[in-house]
Amino acid sequence: MKNIITLLLTTFFSISLLANISNSEKNSLIKLYKSTNGSQWNIKWDLEKPVSTWYGVKIVNDKVVGINLSNNNLVGTLPAEVSELKNLEELNLFKNQISGAIPQNIGKLSNLKELNLSFNKLSGTIPSSICEISHLNSLKLFMNQLSGELPSKIGNLKELEVVSLFNNELSGELPASLYQLKNLKELMLNSNKFSGKISWNIENLSALENLSLFDNNMHGNIPYVLVKMNNLKNVNLSYNSFSGAVSEALVGKDDFNLTMRNDSGVSYQLEVSNNAKGVLAAEE
Repeated sequence: MKNIITLLLTTFFSISLLANISNSEKNSLIKLYKSTNGSQWNIKWDLEKPVSTWYGVKIVNDKVVGINLSNNNLVGTLPAEVSELKNLEELNLFKNQISGAIPQNIGKLSNLKELNLSFNKLSGTIPSSICEISHLNSLKLFMNQLSGELPSKIGNLKELEVVSLFNNELSGELPASLYQLKNLKELMLNSNKFSGKISWNIENLSALENLSLFDNNMHGNIPYVLVKMNNLKNVNLSYNSFSGAVSEALVGKDDFNLTMRNDSGVSYQLEVSNNAKGVLAAEE
């Protein structure tokens, strides 16, 4: 009798583990596993075991709230089904070999706070639906092959603190709504193909600490208002085609480099103005 009771308890416990998330969420995870060649991952999932034992999957109150499979040899594409994990707060697939496009329906991850798909082989554009993830705090897509413009409504992401998109092939002008991100602390857009000017509205980014736009195709004057941004510590705008003079106060920021590059690829140096506000003071 004791053995029977033990067996029943063990069976019940096993069933409860297997049922700890919905079938929909489990199926989405399995689709992710198969689409990224799970059998060759560094740390694999045993699909016969409870989801609670699967490496990198965080479950809270019977819901999948986190996936962290960074540097785990994921090879393949990101399936559209990943967007069915509606309770997901973190998706971290950093440093793998994921190719193809970011799913267009990724905006369905309405609870997502951290998205890190960096250091992969992703191509295509950044889906506009990403601007529907209202609680997104960190957007990291650097070191991919993404192209096209930044979504025009990126300013809808009022809680964004980190935008790190460097080393892609992104182009176009910075959207006006970008300057509405008052909680933004880090804006890393270097080594892309961005064009246009830096808007004077950049002073609206009052929380900004790190600004990196180097190695793009931007031009025009560098707004003096950057000096007024008290939290701004690191600024790198080099290897663009900016013109005019800059103030000594701005040059004093960490990482600031006066080297620019003209349309022919020839380097030149910006002038430093002795005027506290530089030559742009009249434009205020």
